[in-house]
Amino acid sequence: MTTPETSTARPLADGAAALSERDRAVLAAVDAGFDRAVEDLKALVRIPSVSWDAYDPAHVQASAEAVQRLAEGTGVFERVTIERAPIGDTDALGQPAVLAVRAPKAGKPSILLYAHHDVQPWGDEALWRTPPFEPTEVDGRLFGRGASDDKAGVIAHIAAVRALAEVVDPELGIALFIEGEEEHGSRSFQRFLELHADTLRADVIVVADSDNWSVDTPSLTVALRGNVAFNVRVSTLGHASHSGMVGGLVPDAMLAFARLAASFWHEDGSVAVEGLTEAELDVPEQTEAHVREEAAVLDGVELIGSGPLLSRVWAKPSVTLTGIDAPSVADASNTILPTVRFRISTRIAPGQSAEDAFAALDRHIRAHAPFGAHVEYDSIDLGDPFLVDASGWGATEAKRAMADAWGAEPVEAGIGGSIPFIADLVAQFPESQILVTGVEDPATMAHSPNESQHLDVLRRAIGAEALLLARAGDRSA
Repeated sequence: MTTPETSTARPLADGAAALSERDRAVLAAVDAGFDRAVEDLKALVRIPSVSWDAYDPAHVQASAEAVQRLAEGTGVFERVTIERAPIGDTDALGQPAVLAVRAPKAGKPSILLYAHHDVQPWGDEALWRTPPFEPTEVDGRLFGRGASDDKAGVIAHIAAVRALAEVVDPELGIALFIEGEEEHGSRSFQRFLELHADTLRADVIVVADSDNWSVDTPSLTVALRGNVAFNVRVSTLGHASHSGMVGGLVPDAMLAFARLAASFWHEDGSVAVEGLTEAELDVPEQTEAHVREEAAVLDGVELIGSGPLLSRVWAKPSVTLTGIDAPSVADASNTILPTVRFRISTRIAPGQSAEDAFAALDRHIRAHAPFGAHVEYDSIDLGDPFLVDASGWGATEAKRAMADAWGAEPVEAGIGGSIPFIADLVAQFPESQILVTGVEDPATMAHSPNESQHLDVLRRAIGAEALLLARAGDRSA
């Protein structure tokens, strides 16, 4: 598949040493197998594997079975199974995950490769330029739900392992863990790690679920914000009343909500919740024009917050209200509302625990609930932030592999989003080096209509991972 945007030329990064014959053969195997990798990705995208409770779980099972066949087809793994783990301390089981393992030989290290095969709901199909589950190539990008997040991550692992096996008989240990419910909160993730700890324990863990700096420059993600999300019910009355009879006398819940909501931010849009902390991170420069274009900010709308632009999303907290349960405009009547329910999504800076951040939000809400309004919480989701130590051999080899496969030096980047389960990996495997990589780019539009995967980014990501695996096999554990 050679187009102007998917050229197989691989220029070396400035200052990079010439590749060994083995490494050149690995990259050649990646290129030779790329058409097959894209067809495998298309087949996965056609499966609507939404893991949310309201959607058909048969599709997630079908997706797991498709990934299982891909893992078996590499010929590398000694065992490939579909596993489900309990959700917390309940009898309910999480969605199916694929687990494949190959034990290390001759004292070589082991690597765990993580991605997820479930996807977000597709939303309003009318907003898609192409059908969400019919993968469609347009100008070097593959469009479809999950085409990037994170079925391209799955394929990056599969194709890298394939390419490695075509060149050498790998002696390093390789475990493949393809989760089935990351988009639904990884509810059984912690128990899965506990149940399969011996299989999953590794010197290096590669999480292929992040972004790249651009379509030409790779990134190693070294900082992720955590998240605190929960529903808040604000109540002021025991029942609804006629707005003409008591309006102006009793406080309605919508008024209380509006006053409370406004308290979360300063005038410049920065977070006004006492107790939410900031991190000290060095950030590269970014232009306002780039941010406005990437985020599709409308003309005349100002950016919010203060300080360097990237520090606002890498190193500072944010508060977003992502939903509200209240009558729609079409159903609005002249009624004083007794209760309003909304969801708050807070991103927290590296260095603060999710529990501490939730406590700060709780204090703020109770202190700012106006007119003595009652507040209650439900559906609380907590995820700790992540700050990687990039000094280990795994990060060094990953950055060298990126430079050689992309022909550009990688950026150590922060991400404003969250991957909460990484805290579980750290807790379960404190000695492992965790590398957060990915196949996305700024135009991917993950979670949105018209999600897409840049195909040359995918090819380079496969090449970088294949080189990392090959070079890890040169080391002793």
